[in-house]
Amino acid sequence: MTSITIGTVVPDFEALSTGDKTIKLSELQGHFVLLYFYPKDSTPGCTLESQSFRDHIETFDALNTIILGISRDTLRSHENFKCKQALPFDLISDENEVLCQLFNVIKMKNMYGKQVRGIERSTFLINQEGTLVKEWRKVKVKGHTEDVLAYLSNSSSASFQLDT
Repeated sequence: MTSITIGTVVPDFEALSTGDKTIKLSELQGHFVLLYFYPKDSTPGCTLESQSFRDHIETFDALNTIILGISRDTLRSHENFKCKQALPFDLISDENEVLCQLFNVIKMKNMYGKQVRGIERSTFLINQEGTLVKEWRKVKVKGHTEDVLAYLSNSSSASFQLDT
């Protein structure tokens, strides 16, 4: 799979998620789908980001948006994280990095003075027809959820514009 760009249809995918589910993108058509990639369960930034999406779930629901968190953590780790944080959305385990590669979020990062390969915190919005319409890369947690909600709120589903 090659990585996708804004304005292209996201290839259908199946992925294992919390709740012993298999998420299939094509089954989510008719909804906006918000995919947020994060480095690791139960770390400070990832916890704050997930809590922020959790705390705004009613607004996302009102905007017909399904949230899915994605990292390379195991399903067991995801289940623990989801339970501990009372997350009302599913987390996808991408241990084989299939989705990470599709969305081109694996990057070399500096951690404690060493180069490590990891997920660059990124969020992607897919419209009701399955087209990627917006991406946020190198996400800073503070204010991110509000930025996403502002974008969704300013875009009516009838005249949704691509962010080019």
